[in-house]
Amino acid sequence: MNKQQIISIIDEIGTLLELKGENPFKVRAYHNAARSLETSSQDIATLISTHELENLPGIGQAMTEKITELFNTGKLKFYSDLKKEIPQGLLEMIQLPGLGPKKAKHLYEELGIKSIGELEYACHENRLLTLKGFGEKSQKKILEGIQFHKKNESLFLFSKAYREANAVLEILKKNKHVQQISVAGSLRRCKEVVKDIDFVAASDDPKAVMKTFVTLPGLQQAISHGETKSSVVLSNGIQVDLRCVSQKEFPYALHHFTGSKEHNVALRGRAQSMEMKMNEYGLFKGEKLIVCKSEEEIYKHLGLSYIPPEMRENQGEIQAAEKNKIPQLLTAKDIKGIFHNHTTYSDGKASLEEMVKAAQGLGLEYIGISDHSQSAFYAHGLKNADIEKQHKEIEAFNKKLKNFKIFKGIESDILADGSLDYDEKTLKKFDFVIASIHSRFKMTEKEMTERIIKALQNPFTTMLGHMTGRLLLSREPYQLDVKKIIDTAVKHKKIIELNANPYRLDIDWRHLHYAKEKGLKISINPDAHNVKGVADFEYGVGIARKGWMEKGNVINTMGLRDMEKYLRNSTRES
Repeated sequence: MNKQQIISIIDEIGTLLELKGENPFKVRAYHNAARSLETSSQDIATLISTHELENLPGIGQAMTEKITELFNTGKLKFYSDLKKEIPQGLLEMIQLPGLGPKKAKHLYEELGIKSIGELEYACHENRLLTLKGFGEKSQKKILEGIQFHKKNESLFLFSKAYREANAVLEILKKNKHVQQISVAGSLRRCKEVVKDIDFVAASDDPKAVMKTFVTLPGLQQAISHGETKSSVVLSNGIQVDLRCVSQKEFPYALHHFTGSKEHNVALRGRAQSMEMKMNEYGLFKGEKLIVCKSEEEIYKHLGLSYIPPEMRENQGEIQAAEKNKIPQLLTAKDIKGIFHNHTTYSDGKASLEEMVKAAQGLGLEYIGISDHSQSAFYAHGLKNADIEKQHKEIEAFNKKLKNFKIFKGIESDILADGSLDYDEKTLKKFDFVIASIHSRFKMTEKEMTERIIKALQNPFTTMLGHMTGRLLLSREPYQLDVKKIIDTAVKHKKIIELNANPYRLDIDWRHLHYAKEKGLKISINPDAHNVKGVADFEYGVGIARKGWMEKGNVINTMGLRDMEKYLRNSTRES
C-alpha cells in the first residue's frame, strides 16, 4: 500500500472514531498522525525500514505498528472492524457543507439517518427544523449541499487520481509482459476532476498483465477480470480500468481511450470525409490498415499537426491543427519562480527557510512569500509588527542567497467595498500584492464584479488571487462576470493568477481561451501552505496547457532579473 493510501486510511480512522463518539484525544491522534505523514518528505518504505516512522511528531509505537501493517499487507483489522460498526453512509454525509461528524452522529442517534438519501428525505419532511443544533437555515444549507454532492458524485480531484495512477503505473511497468503503457482518459487530458483512471497497455501476454492488475495491493475489489480488459476499485473508491492490446494496436487504442468523446467524434467525421475509417483498432482505407507507429502519425494521415492530449476537447483544436497553428504549449520547465506561498507567519505549516529550500530544490530562481493580511484573523493575518519582522528575516536571507531571491508579498483580502486590507504606507512595503476574496461570497454578480474591478484598479494590486473562489467538489464559484474581470485586468496591466492548488485550479481552463485572446498575463501559483505544496504549480501547468497557454502568456516564466525589473516597474501602475 502506498503512502497516500495509508494517510487516507489513518485519517479516516480518526473520523470513524469521532462518529463512534470516542475520546477526542484519541480522535485527534489519528488525524495528527495522518498530517505528520503527509508533511514528511520521505517515502513510507524508507520511514519504516530506517525506523524513523515513530520519530515523526504524533506517531508512537502503536501507530507505527498499524502503519507498518497497512504497508506490508494492505490491510488493518482495527480499521476493518471499525468500519463494520459505523454505517458507510455517515462518512458520505460528513462531506456535506456544515455537517461534521458530531452533527452526523446526532442525526443518526436522534432520527436514525444513516445515508444522504435518508437525510434528503428528512429535509423535505422538515424534520430538522425542531432538532437541537439545526434549524431552517441549516436545513436549507444541507439541501443545497446534497444537490451539489449529487452533481459531483463519484468524481475525484485530478491530484488524487494522478498520485494513485502513478503508484499503479510503477507496479504494472515492472511486469515483464508490459511492452508499453500509458495513462489515458480524462486524467491524461488533465481535467480538473476525473471519474476514473484509464490505462492502455501493449503486451505480449495480456493474461499475465491482468493477473498483476487484479491483485494490486490495497484494492477494495476487482469488479471484472477479463483477458484483455479488467476493472478494479482502489481502497479510496477510485475505479481503475486497464485495456491490453498488441503493440501494433497501441497508438490507435491510446488515442481512442484518451478522448475526449467530442474530439474523437469530430476526428472520425474528418476521417470519413477523407474516405477513411477510424476506431480504437486502427485507421483504415477500405479494409486496409494504415500503419501508424504513434499518435503523431495518426494525425499526420488525417492532414493535421499533432494535438497534445490536454487540448483534445473539440474546442477548435482540430481547425488549428489543420492550419498548422497548434500553439507551443507551456511546460513545467518554463516556470522560473512562484508566487502565493504561505509560511508559519500566518496559516502555513513550514518556516520561511523551509519554503525557500523547497523552491530551490525544484530548480526555481525565486519565490514570492504572501501570507494572509490582517483581516484574515482566522488565518493569523499579519499585523504591521509581523510584517516588519518577516521583512527583516527575508532581507537577511536575501543577503545570503546566491542566484535566488525571496520577494516580499502579501495576500491582501479584498474587503466588501473592493478596497485592500492595508493603508498605502503599508502596501508600499511589498514587492507584490495578491488581492483575494475570502469573505462575503453570497454577493450578487454585479456586486461581486464591481468589488473585484475596484481591487484591480488599485495601483498596489499586482495580481488577482483565485478569481472565482471555487473549491473543487466542495464549493461552487461565486457569481461574477469573468469577461469583465479579464478585460479590467488587461486594461490596468494586472495579472490574474492560475491558482494551482489542486482544490482550486482557478482560473478555469475554459476561461483561458478568452484571456489569451485578450492578451492577459497569468501567473501560475501553488498557493502552498507547506513544503509539499510548493510543487503544486505543476498541476497549474496542466490546466494552462488545457487552456492553450504558451510561455509568453505566463508571467512567471521570466527569469529572476527580468522579474525584478517587472515588479519594480509595474507594481504601482493603475
